[in-house]
Amino acid sequence: MKSRLVKAILATAALGVMPSIALAQRQAPPSPEQRIDRLERQVQQMQRQLFPKGRPADTAGFNDDPAASQSSVVSLAQRLDSLERQMADLVRSSEENGNRLRNVEGGLTQLKTDQDQRIGAIEQRLAAGVPAAAPAEPGSTNSVAPAAPPPRKTTTSTSPKSTPTKPTTAAPATGGPAVPVADAAAADPGEDAYTAGFHQWEDGQYDQAIATLKAFTAAYPKHRRTSYANNLIGRALLDKGDARGAATALLANYRSNPGGERAPDSLYYLGQALMKLGQPGQACKAYAELDAVYGAKIRPDLKKLENDAKAQAQCN
Repeated sequence: MKSRLVKAILATAALGVMPSIALAQRQAPPSPEQRIDRLERQVQQMQRQLFPKGRPADTAGFNDDPAASQSSVVSLAQRLDSLERQMADLVRSSEENGNRLRNVEGGLTQLKTDQDQRIGAIEQRLAAGVPAAAPAEPGSTNSVAPAAPPPRKTTTSTSPKSTPTKPTTAAPATGGPAVPVADAAAADPGEDAYTAGFHQWEDGQYDQAIATLKAFTAAYPKHRRTSYANNLIGRALLDKGDARGAATALLANYRSNPGGERAPDSLYYLGQALMKLGQPGQACKAYAELDAVYGAKIRPDLKKLENDAKAQAQCN
């Protein structure tokens, strides 16, 4: 009786196990994707345990965001290369422009310096004789034979002035009035005033001539004879023996009106005044200035006088 009961129990158990075995045999094995998903879940669980505050960047684990593609990386690299080239071009252009600007500034500075030096040299050559005359003693004027002034009342081929005929005209070559004296008063009162001073100088009345000519220049500062008058004032001072005053007046006439008709004459007579002051070297500088500034514009009669004066001063 007991054996029958045991057999019945075993048979019932076998019947219960057999369906589960058959069901397990019928289930397919997991696919690789399922296995990977299971592994990802397991790794994420492990990361949550190891890193409770969140997964660190670029560490082990799977990132749900898609990784950068190769094309995007290449595009970024190309854009970076383009920016680098543009920056290099900008830097090169900036350096080139800076270099050009420095060259321009240097050229302008050099040009200004050259012009200042040339103007300063001209002024020094002319002005050096006047201050140097101040300490000179009156006796020193005889150390060098002065250039003899041209005769006043004789007409020669070497004199820079021709004696004007009282009723007709004053020769225009050297400081005399260039229009008939009889017509000057009617044509121009300034011309008449200058002519009066010219005749006083011609007659040896140097102080009166200087006063008359200074009054003329004050009354008619823009008159064409102003250059003549200022030059004649210097010559009158030179003729009366005031070489220093003559040098100052003649230099002032040249500087104030270098384009005046008697500015070249003033440079020549400046050299004559410096010779009387015993300064042949400064006189040579005045003659050199005359040649440099006026050159071929110098009148033939004045050029001849200059050549004789340069020979007397032993100018090189």
